[in-house]
Amino acid sequence: MIAAGPTSARLFAFRRLASCPLGLLGTGKLSLLSKGKLGFRLLRFSCGAGGGIMGIGSRPVVKDRVDLTEKEETIFRRLLDVVEHFKLDTQLRVAGGWVRDKLLGKDCYDIDIALDNMLGREFCEKVNEYLQFAGEEQQGIGVIQCNPDQSKHLETARMRIYDTWIDFVNLRSESYAVNSRIPTMKFGSAKEDAYRRDLTINSLFYNINTTIVEDLTGRGIQDLKDGYIDTPLPPRETFLDDPLRVLRAIRFGARFNFRLGEDLKEAASHEEVRAALTSKISRERIGHEIDLMISGNQPVRALLHICDLQIFYSIFTFPQDPQPEISEGYERICVSYLDAAWTLLHLIGYTSFTDEQKRHCLYGALFLPLRSTVYIDRKLKKIPVSSFIIRNSIKLKANDAEMVASLHDAAQRFVFFFQLMESDAEPELTEVKLEDEFLDIPPTSRKRVLAGLLLREIKVYWRVALLISTLLSPIDKPVGDCLSKDSQRRKEIFKKIERTITELDLDNVWAMKPLLDGKAIMGALQLQGGGPLVREWQQRMLKWQLAHPDATAEECLDWMQQSQAKRAKLDCRT
Repeated sequence: MIAAGPTSARLFAFRRLASCPLGLLGTGKLSLLSKGKLGFRLLRFSCGAGGGIMGIGSRPVVKDRVDLTEKEETIFRRLLDVVEHFKLDTQLRVAGGWVRDKLLGKDCYDIDIALDNMLGREFCEKVNEYLQFAGEEQQGIGVIQCNPDQSKHLETARMRIYDTWIDFVNLRSESYAVNSRIPTMKFGSAKEDAYRRDLTINSLFYNINTTIVEDLTGRGIQDLKDGYIDTPLPPRETFLDDPLRVLRAIRFGARFNFRLGEDLKEAASHEEVRAALTSKISRERIGHEIDLMISGNQPVRALLHICDLQIFYSIFTFPQDPQPEISEGYERICVSYLDAAWTLLHLIGYTSFTDEQKRHCLYGALFLPLRSTVYIDRKLKKIPVSSFIIRNSIKLKANDAEMVASLHDAAQRFVFFFQLMESDAEPELTEVKLEDEFLDIPPTSRKRVLAGLLLREIKVYWRVALLISTLLSPIDKPVGDCLSKDSQRRKEIFKKIERTITELDLDNVWAMKPLLDGKAIMGALQLQGGGPLVREWQQRMLKWQLAHPDATAEECLDWMQQSQAKRAKLDCRT
């Protein structure tokens, strides 16, 4: 135990030997020769700004005491007032993550109270009785029922105390049936509750009654000091009971830069545990953990663990008969693209993107090597494999799948614009046809028109698509150079194209309104009805507006009427 005061004694003196680094890292780097269209001549996990593999296993600074904020002291004092007023023989313990984060000197606002002899709902009712006695306003009690499908194995009560939501639940022990991750729950002791936790670093309690940190497994504090991820019970037993704990171990190991224990890694990569992960865990729960990793502070390190433990294809399942066939080792290439995007995000400026844009950027990069890989669905449609993984394998939203597919498409189109937008010469427009008999776009305006059309499609995500496109841009460098040097060059490409788009006044071009509406177009062309011809002219007018950004509605009308007259003359000649 650690007292909550400055005179605390450290009761754990042993040191655990450091685990070996991830198998795929070898000497600290991984090199992969790309296959043709992947974009990189050489892929190497970065050693630069955003790279997530440096410093694995560094020892954290762990405090000897829990320092309470003024609000926490007030909350805990009120809870003890309830215990004393009703003469309850109840020990109040803050469980899990709050204790861990406090000892690591991190802020935590998620307070879970574990009760040793009553249900959370019963204690909340006592709190309200005390508030009534004290002449204070009673609070509503929310009861979250047991929901095993969502990993809620026990009833939880919630109420606000001094504007802070607190969860109350009873201590419990659990046992698992074969082929089920849903345990049988019953009241348990604090020690039983600690041992049924997923990780030793999450098994700590802060006893509010005694102001003592309780380490009832005897390992939580030392593992925290050693930067070590392990399970209270033997890892294989723990993972077979609940295979979701494999992903939680990975997530916390990546988040805190902690080593995964050798026994834990061996158990997690065991064929029986991999099979249990596939059969016992819902895709929604797997997707939730992956989403937390991608949105976390070390997504590359988390995915490296997934590769190293050989569970990548248990998590990211593929459809049958993808076209072209996915070759062995693709998971490493996918993670190398994620690493490159993560590094580039930091070099460009991590705060330049919203959280959702960063999230979609990383998913887009992770699945970038699969951008041209499709499968045939039941309706005989070609669907991107990345969409199958996102929608069916990790059960994210349809919007996530659509955004990743849009980013892949826009990124490939941006690669074409690199030559166009970086050069003063007139390039061959092999992919996009701008000219027709009604348009006369000067060469100096073609950059603006082509870029504007793309930005109007991808909208506020254009910088994300531009970043991803730099990963596809071939950079001729000596084979031995580190990807971090490539990242500097890719950053320069990004910044140059970004400046060009800004100079062309295209940022926010998707908000540009048409100079003429459908009715005005019909009047100018003397059409009796709408339909495809009006839509065709609307698209043509959009290109004309992009080429003539300062034009007025009258000038647009004049251009349209002259174009129509030109067409009439051509019709007469034919």
